Amino acid sequence: MTATQPDLKSVLEALNGLAIEDNPAIVKQKSRDFFWYSPVLKKQLEQVTGDVVVTPTSEEEIIRVLKACYAHDVPVTVRGAGTGNYGQAMPLAGGVVLNLAEFNKIKEIGPGRVVCEPGALISAIDEETRKTGQELRLHPSTYRTATIGGFIAGGSGGIGSIRWGGLRDLGNVIRVRVITMEEEPRILDLTGADLPKVVHAYGTNGVITEVEMPLTAAYDWVDVIVGFDDFVDGARFADALGQQDGILLKELGVISAPIPHDYFLRYRSYIKPDQSVCVMMVAPFAMPALVAFTEHRKAPILFRSDTATPEERKGLPPVFELSWNHTTLRGLRVDNTITYLQVLYPYPDQIAKVETIAKLFGDEVPGHLEFVRFDGNVTCFGLPVVRYSSEERLEEIMRLHEDAGCPIFNPHRYTLEEGGMKQTDEAQLAFKREADPKGLLNPGKMIAWDDPDFDVTADGPFLFHGLR
Repeated sequence: MTATQPDLKSVLEALNGLAIEDNPAIVKQKSRDFFWYSPVLKKQLEQVTGDVVVTPTSEEEIIRVLKACYAHDVPVTVRGAGTGNYGQAMPLAGGVVLNLAEFNKIKEIGPGRVVCEPGALISAIDEETRKTGQELRLHPSTYRTATIGGFIAGGSGGIGSIRWGGLRDLGNVIRVRVITMEEEPRILDLTGADLPKVVHAYGTNGVITEVEMPLTAAYDWVDVIVGFDDFVDGARFADALGQQDGILLKELGVISAPIPHDYFLRYRSYIKPDQSVCVMMVAPFAMPALVAFTEHRKAPILFRSDTATPEERKGLPPVFELSWNHTTLRGLRVDNTITYLQVLYPYPDQIAKVETIAKLFGDEVPGHLEFVRFDGNVTCFGLPVVRYSSEERLEEIMRLHEDAGCPIFNPHRYTLEEGGMKQTDEAQLAFKREADPKGLLNPGKMIAWDDPDFDVTADGPFLFHGLR
């Protein structure tokens, strides 16, 4: 389903003067994300590539691209930094890869808010907002390399979710500006109830050109690692800690042995081979309370960054780079045969379900939990490592999770419905019909567009659109 050469030639003529890259090797590199986390997607998507990469630096240039591609029926796939995990921004139909990495200005910082272009790196945004004593509420573990537009279009939550929930929770995105792909593209500012039309839509129904995000107070967060002889004991500890509203946390995760010792190589001297750990980011003023909590629970602190010497801290990654899907990444660097899953442990019996799953799979699926807050309730999501043997066994492992009441958000699928959403999002589908009538934006990622009768209904409430 690659764009035909005559159509592409006409588009390129219309875009004369813009930054265009047609070197096949570079185009292929800009057409990829971290899909290779999944052996299933690696087999399916290895050869996917666009035809050209266009790198705009203004809304006017984006409109030129969309108008030209609309006129000649050439697909457009929007890309940020390519830090997604399941092919969200890979151009299945070829055509133009719209690279927004250079469209990256931070435009305005005010009390509780920041306005920026979609290509702004999340770390760069925080660097500027911290000058005012503020920082973003949420960020992925790919903090140093991810763009804010890519996070909104392909992400869900991450570091900060123990306090603020997910991106699709009301208030965690203030405003998104998008351009439609029509004969005459429109510029729309979406707020409030309209935001879910484009948040976590993989760029299938509009091109994000500006975002307004809420800010919160910035802290010099203390990295803490606590050790446990038993993974489920670590889960109970984290579940109880997450409910301590007076202890301000930004990250709270639990990782089962032997992952911490085997995969967190720079922290290996702090962690025993058979030790599970809880990793957290704690506000400095809350450290005395955290120490009291750990002492009461008889949970030893293995590492805390505020008491480590500069020499001890040298070369250590921040603990958020041990969490969420950085856990998987560090594992893949040691053992490229592993993969992972995305699991919901539904509130209120999440710990009982964690224990059931841990007993069911043992070391075949070492546990990894990330604790989050939704509607005032603390629960956890899983990103467990899977010791991959076959696609059939992987499907069976997912089925057994579902049978145990733990829904899977399948990271081995590249469509919205089969992966993060677990269902057709009618608002996003309706907006695509309005904003992308030819279906040229990131085609192949929304099954309901191609098959109106398709639907997947999740067991239990839908809370989180995938995990990062």
